[in-house]
Amino acid sequence: REIKMRKLDSTKVRPLKSEQLLRIEDHDFALRPGFGGSPIPVGIDVQVESIDSISEVDMDFTMTLYLRHYWKDERLSFRSTKNKSMTFDGRLIKKIWVPDVFFVHSKRSFIHDTTVENVMLRVYPDGNVLFSLRITVSAMCFMDFSRFPLDTQNCSLELESYAYNEDDLMLYWKHGNQSLSTDEHISLSQFFIEEFSASSGLAFYSSTGWYNRLFINFALRRHIFFFVLQSYFPAMLMVMLSWVSFWIDRRAVPARVSLGITTVLTMSTIITGVSASMPQVSYIKAVDVYLWISFLFVFLSVIEYAAVNYLTTIEERKQLKKRGKASGMYSIDAVQAMAFDGCYHDPDVDMDLTSFSDRCEENATRARATSVSNVGPARIKRKRSLKGNVGRIILQNNHVIDTYSRIIFPSVYIVFNFFYWGLYI
Repeated sequence: REIKMRKLDSTKVRPLKSEQLLRIEDHDFALRPGFGGSPIPVGIDVQVESIDSISEVDMDFTMTLYLRHYWKDERLSFRSTKNKSMTFDGRLIKKIWVPDVFFVHSKRSFIHDTTVENVMLRVYPDGNVLFSLRITVSAMCFMDFSRFPLDTQNCSLELESYAYNEDDLMLYWKHGNQSLSTDEHISLSQFFIEEFSASSGLAFYSSTGWYNRLFINFALRRHIFFFVLQSYFPAMLMVMLSWVSFWIDRRAVPARVSLGITTVLTMSTIITGVSASMPQVSYIKAVDVYLWISFLFVFLSVIEYAAVNYLTTIEERKQLKKRGKASGMYSIDAVQAMAFDGCYHDPDVDMDLTSFSDRCEENATRARATSVSNVGPARIKRKRSLKGNVGRIILQNNHVIDTYSRIIFPSVYIVFNFFYWGLYI
C-alpha cells in the first residue's frame, strides 16, 4: 500500500538521469565541500572579451568577460570507464553548490541569456568542476582628471566571495599571471590600453572578517589628437586672431572692438563645450589651465585697446586745447575726423572740416559756387592721395602700447606653451 501511494504522489518530481548519476539527492549541497575542514580552494580564470565603454561623467567602465571557476567537489564524482567529463547547462546550477563570487564596486551586471543563458558546468569523474559564465559588468573607476586630457587612468575590476571568508573559501588565480587573457582586437575610441595585469589581496570587514580578493587591473592612456583638434588648436587660433587687433589703426574703433568681442565669445564657447562633457570636479584640470590662460590673453587684447583708445582721447584733447589757444578756434584735421566717422579724410581735399567758427561758414559758402567745376579733379586727387598716404597715416598713428604688444603678447604665449607641454607631456 505504501509503494502504491508513493507512485501516485504527483507532488514529487522524478530526478533526471544526470542527477541520478551524480547522486545529487544523496547530499546536502547547501554546505560547501569539505565543510568543517580546511578552506576550499577556488581557482579563477578570466578572459576579457571587450571593454564596451568608459564614462568620465559617471566614473565607471563596462566590460564583457568570461568568468571561469575551478574547484573540486567529491560529492559530484562518478564512475566512468572512459574517464570523460559531463557538461551541463544552467538548470543544474541551482541544485549544487557553486562559489558565490561577486564584483566589488559594481553598479550593474548581468549574465547573457541569448539564445539561452550563457552558463556552462562541466564535471569530471574525480569531482573536479569547471563553472563558466559570460557576464557584462559595469563597475566604478576612481579617476583623476588633474592631467586631463593628457592623463592615464588606472582601473580595476575586483572579485570576492560574498558569504565565505578566508576560513571557508580561498580564491586564487588558477594560472598565476597567465590567468588573465584578453582579445587582441580590443580597442577604444578615446583610450589606448597599455596593460592588463592580475593581482590578489585581502579585504577586511569589521563584522565578518577577512576575505580573499582578486584584481583585474588595466591602464588606459587617453588619445590626445581628438582634443588637439577640438580644444587646443581652436583656442590657439583665437589667441592669434586677437593679435590682429594690434596691427589695425587705433582710429578704427568698430573693427578692433568687434574683433575683440568675437574672440572672447568664441573662447567662452570652447570652454563651455569642454566643461559640459566632463564631471563637475572641484580641482583644476590641465585643459582648464590652457583654455583659461588663452582666454586671459584674448581678454587682455581687448583691455589693451581700451587703454589705447583712452590714452589717445586724452592726448587729442590736449592737442585741441593747444591749437585752440594758439589760433583762437578749433580745427579738426584728417586724423581727428577719422575718430568721429571711422573714414579716412585727405587733408589736401578736405580743407576745412570745422563747424565751430564763422570763418568756416564763409568758406563753405564760397565752396558751393565752385563745387560743380571742381568735382571731377577733386575725386581723382583724393584717390591718389589716399593710395599714397593711407599706409603712412596708419604707421604714424600707432600708439606705443600697440607697438610693444606686437612683441610681448606672442613672446609670452610661446613661453607659456613651452612650459605647459613640457610639464604635462
